Amino acid sequence: MFAKLARTGLIIASIVVAGCNDSSMKDFAPEANKPLPDKILADMRAKGMIRTSSVMARIFKEEGKLEIWKAKTNGRYDMVASYDICKWSGKLGPKYTEGDRQAPEGFYTVRPSQMNPRSNYHLSFNIGFPNAYDRANGRTGQNLMVHGACSSSGCYSMTDAQIEQIYAFGRDAFQGGQTEFQIQAFPFRMTAANMARYRNDPNYEFWKMLKVGYDNFEVTKVPPKVDVCEKRYVFNQVAADGQTFNPTGACPATTQPDSLKSAYNSYQSTYEAAFNSALKASVPAPKPTIAGIKEASIVSEWSKRRARGERVPIEPPSLNNDGTVTETARMGRIDSPAGRKMAALDAEKAAKQKAEEQRLAAIEAAKQAKEAAKAQAIAEKEAAKAQAVAAKEAAKAAKEAPVATATIAAPTQAAPEAETQAASADEGRVAKLKNKLLGMFGG
Repeated sequence: MFAKLARTGLIIASIVVAGCNDSSMKDFAPEANKPLPDKILADMRAKGMIRTSSVMARIFKEEGKLEIWKAKTNGRYDMVASYDICKWSGKLGPKYTEGDRQAPEGFYTVRPSQMNPRSNYHLSFNIGFPNAYDRANGRTGQNLMVHGACSSSGCYSMTDAQIEQIYAFGRDAFQGGQTEFQIQAFPFRMTAANMARYRNDPNYEFWKMLKVGYDNFEVTKVPPKVDVCEKRYVFNQVAADGQTFNPTGACPATTQPDSLKSAYNSYQSTYEAAFNSALKASVPAPKPTIAGIKEASIVSEWSKRRARGERVPIEPPSLNNDGTVTETARMGRIDSPAGRKMAALDAEKAAKQKAEEQRLAAIEAAKQAKEAAKAQAIAEKEAAKAQAVAAKEAAKAAKEAPVATATIAAPTQAAPEAETQAASADEGRVAKLKNKLLGMFGG
């Protein structure tokens, strides 16, 4: 009886655990359980794939594409879906440090524990940065995702509808027994033309290393075996018996199947010819790329200031080829509790500064008014003094001036002549009158 009860309890417990996992998906994240569309399932069947076959993803930054590849019944992979990346942040080139806003480049691994059905960004999965290569090279960062919501600060962001399908591919593969799937993240399709375009870029040696993995997949159509030694990636290499790959140590002796070597060498011969032709061809100008750890550090510091709520340029700073830094003139502040707190502190600081400036201005104005009044009083005093001196000088000049006397001018010779002429005229008139009277009376 006891054994029967115990067995029943174990069965119930197993059902509860399974139901908890399943119900949590359905109750809290129904989008994580959405099946793939019928069209995609039909395309998979046509290519010799089953719904739960193994999966891998490839990302191309410059082209803005995320591809899903699945294993066919023959073991080789074929592309089953391609999505336009909604947003990715930063520039072409790897991620160097926390806060540089760079989306990672390299070979990464996703396991079931990295899948997040209850993401703040609809659905998401952590791509596994930093990997062994990143850690060996001192690169830092965390929570680098492929997620929905079309918003990115170092992640690869998709639309919600896209991430539902991408998430479903991974979920179904894990249900089919795949324990982990590979993500290959590249700056661009690593064709001869693109490699020629970026041959002078500071990230070129890093990209050449990634291209070895890219080429191995192109040759085999199977995700390459990835290891790290001497702080670099190695692909499809098998360590000798008793030896292992140490990310920071010397690479061990390795072997590789002859068939793979032959196929890879043939691929490389074709590539070299295409690369030499591309050097002479007209190609589009390269896109902006990150200028190593120096630019990454500048952007990281900007991110820290932004996270603290400080007022910073809207866009991250950019390091120019001549070593100067370009910042946008437009400033802003992140809308967050830290940002609002910093805004309040800045406003309080600005108010205090303004009050102090007004106080000092009032003191200066009073000082200037006092000096002006003093200067005016001095000027008025000097003017009065000058006026008194002028009056005194005028009085003195008047006192010392000689007395003026009137003089009568002596008569000129013309006056007697005029009198003589007047007397002659009178005598003539008397004579005429005398003669007239004599004539009248007979005289």
